[in-house]
Amino acid sequence: MFDTETTTLLRAVLDEVCETVSRYETSARAHVASKILEAATRGETSVDGLKQVGRNALREAPMMRN
Repeated sequence: MFDTETTTLLRAVLDEVCETVSRYETSARAHVASKILEAATRGETSVDGLKQVGRNALREAPMMRN
């Protein structure tokens, strides 16, 4: 689907956007990842644009409750 360089970029954006999210918050991380992938599929390739999409998705992501 994406070349290696783009895949690496998408993973780096996801990791940066979710740096404060626990690795155990899989539903939140999956939600953010899916929104970043959707944006990339639509042609968004700028780092800043992808980060903004990720941040927006993180605000609406399902989180585990204590």
